[in-house]
Amino acid sequence: MRRIGRLFRTPGKKLVPFITAGYPDLGSTVPLVLAAEAAGAHMVEIGMPFSDPLADGPVIQETSQVALDNGVTIPWILETVKQVRRQSSRIPIVLMGYINPLLHMGLETFLTAAQKAGVDGLIIPDLPPNEGASFFEQARAKGISTIYLVAPNTPNERIHELGEQGQDLLYAVSILGVTGSLAPARQSLDRYLDRVRASTNIPFVVGFGMSSPDDVRRASARADGVVVGSALLTRLKHARDPVAEAGRYLQTMVAALPQAGSVEPAGEPA
Repeated sequence: MRRIGRLFRTPGKKLVPFITAGYPDLGSTVPLVLAAEAAGAHMVEIGMPFSDPLADGPVIQETSQVALDNGVTIPWILETVKQVRRQSSRIPIVLMGYINPLLHMGLETFLTAAQKAGVDGLIIPDLPPNEGASFFEQARAKGISTIYLVAPNTPNERIHELGEQGQDLLYAVSILGVTGSLAPARQSLDRYLDRVRASTNIPFVVGFGMSSPDDVRRASARADGVVVGSALLTRLKHARDPVAEAGRYLQTMVAALPQAGSVEPAGEPA
């Protein structure tokens, strides 16, 4: 079983921070991943900067542009993952990005290099599962999980299909919009996550609009994990010491996760 599959089949809810590779500077990425791991994060999602990030809100768009200006490339990102692994880090690492830079590198070349670097998963929001079936199958054959997105307007049958295809983990986008948008209404989020739970047998994380301990506490009552991205990146932008700030912030998010064996709160009436 792939490392992400093993992680999400162990007891307990998971926190997944998102960072943009090469932000706020090239020297920050490895320390940020290690700080996240030390703070108790269970998996790290690393954004691969792209000039036209359709699914990303203004915060991640800004950090992506800064990273591109810093000279970030796909080979640099893969070398950075290698550096993390050289620090004896065992935390699963997911790369999130768009298909064009991977096409430029060559899909087979990218997958081979990602496997050697120690990448555990991929999220490619602009490559539909059916169109990218061959690519995603090759990734899984190399031990790299393919994580598909579902949204509040995704039919139950489609959620089930994507879970079957992805096998290890689904990513439930909490709202119809871009990253960093306002948090969804609580009752509608509860109903949506309950629907995802009923439609698939595989674990799933929820992201977009998750920024506070209360968001983490609420969402993790129904999902298997919570992704925090724009709120973390905003803190890095304004911090004197981004690595220390990331560690402090992520500790508060991890502390908000339900303790193993605790009773999850019942949902509010519709």
